[in-house]
Amino acid sequence: MQEFFMDYGLWLLIALLVVIGLVFLLSGKGKSAVAEDPAPVAPPVAAEPIAEPAVAPLVATPDPVPVAEPVIAEPVVVEETPAPAPVVEPAPAPIPASPAVAAPSDGADDLLKLKGVGPKLGALLTELGVTRYAQIAGWSDSDIAAIDAKLGNFKGRPVRDQWIDQAKYLAAGDIAGFEAKYGKI
Repeated sequence: MQEFFMDYGLWLLIALLVVIGLVFLLSGKGKSAVAEDPAPVAPPVAAEPIAEPAVAPLVATPDPVPVAEPVIAEPVVVEETPAPAPVVEPAPAPIPASPAVAAPSDGADDLLKLKGVGPKLGALLTELGVTRYAQIAGWSDSDIAAIDAKLGNFKGRPVRDQWIDQAKYLAAGDIAGFEAKYGKI
């Protein structure tokens, strides 16, 4: 059988291609775009002219409408008044710092040890006067709300990251307790 395909394999391939070509031509896809004997085309039928619609003549108004004479207003003398002085709002008074927010005078703590406080937030807290763990540990709900309102993009961090609890551990110097609850510093 192998000899059969070796001897006649090329002829079988050619025969298969011829059959595919015939099927293609007979299916109509191989026909040219212009038919050899086109069907006769009937001459175009002349269309009947369309009657133009009659235009109604315009009706003229017998009496012209009287035009009112323009009213000329008498000039009014405007007294020049000096422009009012611009209203300058006074600068808002700073919010008085509560005892929990007032910074002690004996140096600042490293606020970056608090979980959730990075360099930008640490700088912002320093600008707001928060520099000690004891300050944060002593915050009340109103202090948290006042500071939180000033944190901008960091709003919600004091509660979410539990700063008060963290600050209580760090202010007391309980590093082991802090690391047990919040992880390594």
